[in-house]
Amino acid sequence: MIPRKIIIHKKSAILELLYSNSVYRLSAEYLRVFSPSAEVQGHTPSEAVLEYGKKSVQFRNVKRQGNYALKFVFSDGHDSGIYSWNYLYELAVNYDDNWSYYEEELRKQGKQRESKLISIENSP
Repeated sequence: MIPRKIIIHKKSAILELLYSNSVYRLSAEYLRVFSPSAEVQGHTPSEAVLEYGKKSVQFRNVKRQGNYALKFVFSDGHDSGIYSWNYLYELAVNYDDNWSYYEEELRKQGKQRESKLISIENSP
C-alpha cells in the first residue's frame, strides 16, 4: 500500500499518511521504537531490543528510498531503518495493538517512555 500523500509535521513530530480511503498519523516516537532496523528488531525475534526513553524523539530528516520506502533520521541519531510502504501500512493499521504491546513491555521491564536526563552542576 503506497500512500497517495505523505506529510511530515516536524514541530509535532507526526508523520501523516494519506491513503485513498484512510488517514493515519504516526508519531516519531512510535516509528522510532518500531524501527525495522536490525539494531532494534535483531536478526531473530529473541534478539529484539526494547527501545525506551524515546517520547521526545523528533524527525531530523526524512528521505525517500527509491519508490519503495522512507528512511528516517531521528534526533537521537538513529538512522538505520528502511520503512517500506508495506511496513508503514502495517504499523498504521496495527497501531493500537502495537502500542498496547509496547506499553506492556515497558511496564514488564520497568522502563519509561520519557528519557531520564542527568542534571550536571558545576561546583566552584
